[in-house]
Amino acid sequence: MFDFRAPKPAPARRFALVRYFSLTGLTAFVLVALVLTHFTRQQGQVYRDIQSEEAEHFRAVQHEFAQQQEAAALRDLLAVHESGHVNLARLFANALWQSDIAPFAERAAGVPLERCRTLPEAADAAKAQAAVERATCFAEVGRRILALPGYDALNAKVFAAMSKSTVFKVKVFDLRGVTVYSSERQQVGEDKSANAGWVAAAAGQPRSELTHRDKFSAFEGVVEKRDLISSYLPVWAPGSQHIVGVFEVYSDVTPLLDQIRLTSAKIEKAATANQDKVAQMSARNEGRVAQTSQEAAFIIAGSLLLLFGVLYLIVKHADGILAVQAQERERTHQDLAQAEKMASLGQMVAGVAHQLNTPIAYSHNNVGMAIEALKEIEPPLSAVRELISQIREAPGDYITLDIERERAQLAGMEAAELSAALPLEMLGDTLGGLEQMRELVDHLRDFTRLDRSRTAQADLAKVLHNVAYIARSVLPGHIRIVEKHEPLAEIDCNVSQLNQVFMNLINNAAQAIGQEAGTISVRSRMDHGKIRISVADTGPGIAPDVLPHIWDTYFTTKPEGEGTGLGLPIARTIVEQHGGKITVVSKPGRGTTFTVRLPVAAEPPAPELA
Repeated sequence: MFDFRAPKPAPARRFALVRYFSLTGLTAFVLVALVLTHFTRQQGQVYRDIQSEEAEHFRAVQHEFAQQQEAAALRDLLAVHESGHVNLARLFANALWQSDIAPFAERAAGVPLERCRTLPEAADAAKAQAAVERATCFAEVGRRILALPGYDALNAKVFAAMSKSTVFKVKVFDLRGVTVYSSERQQVGEDKSANAGWVAAAAGQPRSELTHRDKFSAFEGVVEKRDLISSYLPVWAPGSQHIVGVFEVYSDVTPLLDQIRLTSAKIEKAATANQDKVAQMSARNEGRVAQTSQEAAFIIAGSLLLLFGVLYLIVKHADGILAVQAQERERTHQDLAQAEKMASLGQMVAGVAHQLNTPIAYSHNNVGMAIEALKEIEPPLSAVRELISQIREAPGDYITLDIERERAQLAGMEAAELSAALPLEMLGDTLGGLEQMRELVDHLRDFTRLDRSRTAQADLAKVLHNVAYIARSVLPGHIRIVEKHEPLAEIDCNVSQLNQVFMNLINNAAQAIGQEAGTISVRSRMDHGKIRISVADTGPGIAPDVLPHIWDTYFTTKPEGEGTGLGLPIARTIVEQHGGKITVVSKPGRGTTFTVRLPVAAEPPAPELA
């Protein structure tokens, strides 16, 4: 029995579309869910940060506004009181300067103070003693001024004028910067020539400042914890722009400043309340944003799940269609492979039949001629048999022969016709033809027998010789097969599959040679621990644009109906199943060489599949 099944490539593991789609889809869904969760949290955090920044900015704006309001109120308060002090100074000067202050200041100008100003101020510890001397000197100047006539009268008028007013203190400076009058007697004689306020006023510019005093000597006595505005004011001579002195006026603004501070506190409180409202509103908005984000996340997640479900059903349906198409394609592949093998087998059977027909016809003719020769020597043999019978049956030592009758039986026979040499020669030639047929049948049996569908130890040199022998019986006579085999290590292989590979390569080489005379060289040898088998032809070679595609399934350059394009792909699959590799080198006009390299120790290939 012969194995006519076409070996096929090991079935490629079909891509598990549904499985991988499920895994990939679920993974992507989880990643998207995580990204959405992270994005939602980030969005909430960003919103909280924005709200916090806005709240902080709002608080800062409110606080700055309150401070600006308080500062503006203080500036206005200072400006108003400075203006009032200017007017007060003018009124005061108009009332007392000519009659009282100017004469007294003129008398005070007679008190010398040059020596006092030559004494250094307390700039450092080394000059502390000199500073004490300077202060003592100016104190003496003050006592001398207080002793001048007219001071008490002037002091009484000033106290009378400022009584029950917000003015707590009045000072008068001459153009030397010396305090010639003060409602606080201890300050008379002080030198203010270096004071910035006096300098500005002496130049015609009023200068005021707001100060807080824990204790202060006022007209009504010592007061505590009061806020005062002090102003240095130029004094012009009545009716002219000539500065004749400087006034310093202290007025109490504690109630007004308390009112300003109270107003600022109310503004701060209102700002804090507004800030709390903003914070509450931000918290509500943040909750709404978080809820909206969660709802959006749930909607997106639900949409993704729905989309995944729809896509899963589509992919599952598509996978079923692909599976059916794959089965149909596999059946078509098997049918084409079977058709190709059957075509090759038919070609081989035709060649074998031709090879068998010649010795059969020759043997048939020889046997016929031997029979005719035996018929011709039958009469002599009959006479001999009769003579032998008479000799055996004779009672004595003598027998009686009818010479005339025997001559009549042998008449017309030649002596050469009585020889058995010709039949023996014919039968010997017949035996030679039968031996030739037996050898061909043995090789054919080795090539196709069923037990070779399993792996076994084999000598590929013998396998190649057997394939070449069968090929010689199939190929036309103008194609010569040359073999050269070196000793090879035996390997575990599927001989039936390798027979198919080698026969396919030889057939392709013969088809490449075509009708011209050519040679196919089949060689095998060991090469760096591997078995190297080459099948080379003297054909025209493979075109460069065709060479990259010869391993493609269903690719063929043969006319329609003469090839399926599966021979070389199947051959490469079989070689790769044996752990080997098949390569091709072709040069136009110089032929093609296919080289198969097989490892000596290879994993057992998969058994041939039906």
